[in-house]
Amino acid sequence: MIMSRIEAPRDEVTGNLLDRLLDGLPAEAVLTDPDVTAAYARDMASFCPAGTPAAVVLPRTVEQVQHVLRTATELRVPVVPQGARTGLSGGANASDGCLVLSLTKMDRILEISPVDRIAVVEPGVVNAVLSRAVAEHGLSYPPDPSSWEMCTIGGNIGTASGGLCCVKYGVTAEYVLGLDVVLADGRLMSTGRRTAKGVAGYDLTRLFVGSEGSLGVVVRATLALRPQPPRQLVLAAEFASAAAACDAVCRIMADGHVPSLLELMDRTTVKAVNELTRMGLPETTEALLLAAFDTPDPAADLAAVGALCEAAGATQVVPAEDAAESELLLQARRSSLVALEAVKGTTMIDDVCVPRSRLGDMLEGVERIAEKHRLTIGVCAHAGDGNTHPTVCFDAADPDESRRARESFDEIMALGLELGGTITGEHGVGVLKKEWLARELGPVGMEMQRQIKQAFDPLGILNPGKLF
Repeated sequence: MIMSRIEAPRDEVTGNLLDRLLDGLPAEAVLTDPDVTAAYARDMASFCPAGTPAAVVLPRTVEQVQHVLRTATELRVPVVPQGARTGLSGGANASDGCLVLSLTKMDRILEISPVDRIAVVEPGVVNAVLSRAVAEHGLSYPPDPSSWEMCTIGGNIGTASGGLCCVKYGVTAEYVLGLDVVLADGRLMSTGRRTAKGVAGYDLTRLFVGSEGSLGVVVRATLALRPQPPRQLVLAAEFASAAAACDAVCRIMADGHVPSLLELMDRTTVKAVNELTRMGLPETTEALLLAAFDTPDPAADLAAVGALCEAAGATQVVPAEDAAESELLLQARRSSLVALEAVKGTTMIDDVCVPRSRLGDMLEGVERIAEKHRLTIGVCAHAGDGNTHPTVCFDAADPDESRRARESFDEIMALGLELGGTITGEHGVGVLKKEWLARELGPVGMEMQRQIKQAFDPLGILNPGKLF
C-alpha cells in the first residue's frame, strides 16, 4: 500500500518537478544529465537493483532540504537520501523516478566543545576529517569504519556503522547525542540533547540511528567525543587454524582484557592483501589475529595477550615495536575488503555478527560453505565483537558463479542466525538483506517496524523498498 501511494503518473510528476525544485534551490544544486545522475544510482553493494533517478539534488542548507521534502510530499515523489555511497547493502540505491538527495555538500563542522566534549556537524562531514579536527583539541571521535577516509557522518548514522575500535569504544549509536531531522513533509524536528545525561521522553535519536533514511533526513548531529587516547601498539599473532585464533579471542575477553582493537584475517584475506599491497604478511598462517592496546603501558598488555595467544596455539607472536609498525598492520587490515574484491573483480560482503563464543563455529561454517559452492570466500572480522565479514569473491560475468555466490551469501546469513547472531552488525539491511530482516525479527517485530515507518512517513516516500 505504501508503494502504491507514490506511483503517480510519471509524466505529470516529471513535468512539474524540476520547476518546483528550482523555486527553492540554485540551478547548480539540481542535476538532471543522465550521464551524471547515473553516478548517483547505487552504493557499493552487489546484487542490489538500482533505478534511474529523475534528478539528483545537492542542498547546502537545512532550508533547502526542507524545500526538497515539501516538494516531494506535494508531488508524491520518492526521495533517496545519500551520503558518500560507500554502503554495502544497497541502502542508498536509487529507485525509478526518485529524487536522490545527496547531502555531501552539507559538510561543515559547526562546533567543537572541549568542555562539553561534543561536536556539532552537518551530515556530509567525512569521518576522517572530523577525527582529525577534534584531535587538534585533544579529543577523539572513536567510530572508525574501514572506509573512514570517504564515508560521511550522515551515512554512518543512517547505517549505524561500526569500525575497528568497537570492541573497546562501541559503535556510532553510542556517540550520537542529538539530531536535527527533516521529516517527510518538510518539518524540522530536534531530538536528544547536548548534555551528558538526558532521559526526557522516548529515545527518538536512537530510532533514527540505523534507519537508513527511511524515517527522516538527518541535517545536523550532536556527537559525543572522548579524550584522545595514547597511541596504540599492535600485536600480530599467527595461528595454524581459524579455530585456534578464535579460541585466543575467547581467552583474551574472558581474562578481562579491553583491547582497543581485536581483528582477525583468515588465510584467504592475508594472501589477497599481500597480492594487492606487497606488505609481506605471513601467508603460511591460517589466521592472523591483530590485538591493540592504547593504555598507558601497552607493551605490558600486549605481553599478557601474547601469552594467551600462545596458550591457544599461536605459532608466532610478534608485537609491534612502535606506532609506525602498528599503523602498517592496521593498514593491512583496512585493505582487506579492497584486496578481496581484486581476487575475482566482484564481491558480496556479508556482515554477520555472532556471540564471541560462537566465532569459531562461524568461521568453520563459512569454510564448509565455500567448499560446497566451489568459491573463494575470505573472512576478516572485528573478532572482539564477533562481527564477521565473510566476503564472497566471484566473476559477475559468469552466471553460474554469480548464482553460487548468492546462494552462499544466503547460507552464511542462515548460519549466523542459527548460531544466535544477527544478519547485520554494522552495514545495515538496505535491499540486500530485507528478506532476512523478517526472518530475524519475526511477524510481530515486523508489524511494529512498519507501524513506526507509517507514523513518520505516511506516504512512504522516504527511501522506499529498503529494509522491508
